Amino acid sequence: MKNIRLTFLAIGIIVSITSLLCSQTDLQSRIESLPGIISVERIEPDSEYVEAFKIFIEQPVDHNNPDGEKFKQKFYLSHKEVTLPMVIELDGYNIDFNRKNELASILKCNKIVVEHRYFGESLPDSLDWNLLTIEQAANDHHRIIETMKSIYDNKWITTGISKGGQTTYIHKYYFPDDADASVCYVAPLNLAAEDPRIYHFLDNVGTKDCRKKMVQFQREVLKREDELLPMFIEDSKNSGYTYSIGNDRFIFEFVVLEYGFAFWQWQYTTCDQIPDTTASNEDLFEHLKKGSSFSYFSDQDIATNLPFVYQAYSQMGYYGYDVSEFKGLLKEVKEPTSRIFLPKDLNPDFDCCIMQNINTWIQKHGNNMIFIYGEIDAWSATAVELTGETNSIKMVKTGGNHRTRIKSFNQKDQNLIINTLEDWIDYEIPK
Repeated sequence: MKNIRLTFLAIGIIVSITSLLCSQTDLQSRIESLPGIISVERIEPDSEYVEAFKIFIEQPVDHNNPDGEKFKQKFYLSHKEVTLPMVIELDGYNIDFNRKNELASILKCNKIVVEHRYFGESLPDSLDWNLLTIEQAANDHHRIIETMKSIYDNKWITTGISKGGQTTYIHKYYFPDDADASVCYVAPLNLAAEDPRIYHFLDNVGTKDCRKKMVQFQREVLKREDELLPMFIEDSKNSGYTYSIGNDRFIFEFVVLEYGFAFWQWQYTTCDQIPDTTASNEDLFEHLKKGSSFSYFSDQDIATNLPFVYQAYSQMGYYGYDVSEFKGLLKEVKEPTSRIFLPKDLNPDFDCCIMQNINTWIQKHGNNMIFIYGEIDAWSATAVELTGETNSIKMVKTGGNHRTRIKSFNQKDQNLIINTLEDWIDYEIPK
């Protein structure tokens, strides 16, 4: 009898393994058979998922001319069960790995992460910059969602962080019925090429003493520029950074200007840690390096971020620098604008209407949306402002920066966010 039980147990294990392998093979085959899918590569899933795939889908470069040039767009799928909801992260940049997603982990459901057009491996051959628009990108995402819904036909939630958050509410504007809910993390809604609200925010964020201390630090660094510049050059060389948009002094001065925005955006350092005017050159330099990335103005980062800057100055908006506190101290910077990132032959006109239209639509028609911000994040200067005309909610983490996420909030606020989502998509998180 014992041998019979063991035999049945062994048969059961074999059947289960065979069933699992068949279901895995079946899922890959189903994806490969979907229209427009170019390739499906099985990859190692993390511990939350059963299967994972790196997928390329064919997209028109111009969705208004579907028979014209095509490009392949990359996205990652992490699979649990087809009957569960799908969280799709509409990333605003390149993606080079199948990263975790907070929302999918909280909801314990399936996940897709999409690389944005013109970034990473999702590049058309022509690189026609006129077709890098928010509407074209929204159509990319619509096509991916429509395609994958033939397998995952439960609820869908769109989400994204920073520019990905912008990409998420923009997609919602163009295709409001694609998803049942949207969660936009730390997503600015800029209304100008260099939105002046950012200057007002930086003039009032934090305490007066902290802001005064920051300016004193920046001024002291500029006063000692001749002494600190060789340290900057050496450090950049050791890090492998090169700069083509200006000479070393020009770049150094922009790093000092960027400190004022980056300090509040990331909070990699605190007010208490800002050196005073008696600090050594070494202490001033190390604090500047901690508070303002040297790589941001490098050829390496600019090459990666060029599509972002183009979108910023054509439709999505960005920021410049207030130099009123540094008159007479800037030797190279004459025009304190982030347009320096753009090549001289790439100088788009800013569309002042589209983001205004999106802003109005969100306030009047943007239902089932959650906007998450950090109180002192510099990008919160241009946060979405709700008027109460929809059921959408805005959550602001006291003292939070650009790294603010759902789990940054206290338990009461986390419950509010999660329960709201559960109600909207009629879903209860599995225990």
